[in-house]
Amino acid sequence: MKKEKLSASTIAVTALMTAITCILGPLSISIGPIPISFTNLAIYFTVVLLGWKLGTLSYIIYLLIGLVGLPVFSGFSGGPAKFVGPTGGYLVGFIFLALVSGWAIEKFPGRKGMYFFGMAVGTAICYIFGTIWFVFVAKSTITGALGLCVFPFIPGDIVKMALAVIIAPVIKGQVVKAGYLK
Repeated sequence: MKKEKLSASTIAVTALMTAITCILGPLSISIGPIPISFTNLAIYFTVVLLGWKLGTLSYIIYLLIGLVGLPVFSGFSGGPAKFVGPTGGYLVGFIFLALVSGWAIEKFPGRKGMYFFGMAVGTAICYIFGTIWFVFVAKSTITGALGLCVFPFIPGDIVKMALAVIIAPVIKGQVVKAGYLK
């Protein structure tokens, strides 16, 4: 297996996408115990630009930045307590979102329907992981958790996916054309 070296520009774009996630992640709209966050929008754009490996790495770096206490999570929060709280499962679930959606995007280049499908499946896995976590931490029922943590978010997440499928490939085309990514 041939090892590829990362170019300085690829590392810079990866760092830039981590920074964008750090900027968008804290911006949230509180609608209950789980806020509407723009973290998943940042992840959707990141995996279109970088693919599953670097897109997931970018998100994990974001998690580590938040874990050490910088206020990059929803509502400008950070620290280890966020991981063990009721929304911690969604933070971890976003890793699977990046992996699954990024894989679909790489596997089916240029097929926007598959981009959307991959994002939808990744989001569903994130919902499952985060909701199960919420049930245990908040001592909620599955039905209650679905009503608080999933159903209110589906329409907005569909809009975020659609925006990413439409806009992110255009941005990637420009970034590739400029020579910053392959």
